[in-house]
Formats: sequence, structure tokens, C-alpha cells
Amino acid sequence: MTGTSDTPPALKRLAGKRALVTGGRQGIGRGIVEAFLREGARVVTCGRGARPDLPEECDWHTIDVADTAQVDGLARDIGALDILVNNAGVQVEKTVAESTDADWDLVMGVNARGVFNCCRAILPRMREGGSIINIGSISGHTADPGMALYNASKAFVHGLTRSIAVDHGPRVRCNAICPGWIETGMLDAGFDLATDPAAARKDAVARHPVRRFGQPADIAGMAVWLASDESGFASGQFFTIDGGMTAASPLQPGLF
Repeated sequence: MTGTSDTPPALKRLAGKRALVTGGRQGIGRGIVEAFLREGARVVTCGRGARPDLPEECDWHTIDVADTAQVDGLARDIGALDILVNNAGVQVEKTVAESTDADWDLVMGVNARGVFNCCRAILPRMREGGSIINIGSISGHTADPGMALYNASKAFVHGLTRSIAVDHGPRVRCNAICPGWIETGMLDAGFDLATDPAAARKDAVARHPVRRFGQPADIAGMAVWLASDESGFASGQFFTIDGGMTAASPLQPGLF
């Protein structure tokens, strides 16, 4: 058949939707930005510093999400949205006793206040049926050793997710994705602290039933679904994407 194809055109599940993804420079945020663009969304992303090497069709704004005035200005600039993904995050590898006021300001500023700032500024501008997706963590449910502030900040994100779902439905849905160990700079930084980073990485992989770490695309796939109309009955929920790690007993065969 000339000029035709037996393969149907790819569905653009986010066609006609406008999205803001915070922290889209790299890692999980970058994966979500690229997935949303493929699915037909118009995407704005932001972060500290100059514009990175992003697709031309993606708008970039240089802001610090911990700064209320900067977030409010961004919200005014971009206008009505259908999707907000709160992805921007940082980590500090310290216990409570080791943490300083500066550590608190950094981690809670970005991970907690930053999410709150974006939700508060964007919510009044979200279209009916909008979707907020907060990037939480398995660390918000169970504590990673030596990461007290990070664990606490993600627990805050989980609590805020529930509140938004309850207080702002049915006009807006709000859910959280809880990634496990994803191949990003944050994961590498954690292993660098180990006495034997190679051995620590090998042991960590063995704790995953799927026998690998996650990739940003694994999280982006869930984000696309939560941003789309296909997830219209999901709100106030937490979707753990961790390769089965938290499903297993710590006494796994072959580890002890």
C-alpha cells in the first residue's frame, strides 16, 4: 500500500497540556522533561544557573525554588498549567548531630519549602483537572542511614501530597512518586562515602529483585501516566518505583 502504514501513529497522551517540571537540568527531572515532550506536552523547566543543553522546544527559567519571590514571579510568567512536577531536590549525608543550620537551610529549603512554594504559587493557576506530581522517596517511608535531613524533607513532601489531594480535589489531583535507587549523581555521591564504593554498589544491586538500579526513564514513565487523563482516579497516593527493594526482607538469600 503506497503512502500508508499498518502501524498506528504513536499516542500523544499529554497533547494540549502545559507542564512545569522543576529541576529539569539532569537526572530524574531531565528524564521527565524529555518524556513529557515526546508525549506532546508543552514543557517549562527551571533550576539554578544558566540554561543547560535542553531541547529547543523546552522553556528554561533560572530560579531557586526555595525563594518565594522567585517562584511567585515564575508562576506569573508562565500562567495557566495542567501539570506541575516538583522534582528539584538536594541531599546532605549527615546525621542529626552532625547537621548544621546551613545544612538545614539547604535541604529543607529546596526539598520542603521549594515544593510548598511551587504548589502554593501554581495551584490557583492550574486548570480544572490538573495534576501535581511530587517526587518523594522511599527515604520518606524508611530512613536511609546518615541522611537525617533528606529523610525528613521527603516525609514532609509525602504529608503535603495528602493535604493537597484532600483540600484541592476534585479540581486538582496530587500524587507522589517514591523512587528507590536511581542512577543519578545523587546515587554516585552516596556510594563515594563508602569505605569500598565498588563493594557497596555490588551489595546494593543484589538487594534489588530486578538486579539493577533504576534509570530516570523508569520514573518518567510513571510521571507520564500520572500527568495523563488515564490516571484520573488516582489522587493522594504514593507510587514506589524501586525495583522491588523495599518489598524484600533484609535477610535475603545469598546476602548472609
